[in-house]
Amino acid sequence: MVFDGLLEFIVLNYSGKVVEVGSGSFFKVAIELQKKGFDVTCTDIRDIKAPKGIKFVIDDINSPTLEIYKGSSLIYSIRPPSELFEAIRSLSRKVGADCIIKSLPDEIPENFSLINHKGDFFYLSRF
Repeated sequence: MVFDGLLEFIVLNYSGKVVEVGSGSFFKVAIELQKKGFDVTCTDIRDIKAPKGIKFVIDDINSPTLEIYKGSSLIYSIRPPSELFEAIRSLSRKVGADCIIKSLPDEIPENFSLINHKGDFFYLSRF
């Protein structure tokens, strides 16, 4: 799978509830995490049909419903628009969850550490 390094990093460092922000119709990482015992919730601003076993909630990251994210060990987003980086990080800080952004190669989120796990690059902010 394209995101094997990201997936392994999450499995090695987190447990319990995780939330994917802006999932769109791409659920591969969420499905794999669910298979590994994570309680996965995916969110997007528009209604998306999620695969069986994956919780999906419509939510706007710019005006988030905090209850969706409370209790999560990690909030992550795969290729979100750069204008949402800070909103995702701010939400993570509010609920005390770490934040991972897997951005496009030419986008670098501020206030994040670059992680290279087994050749997969992504950005981490710990809270």
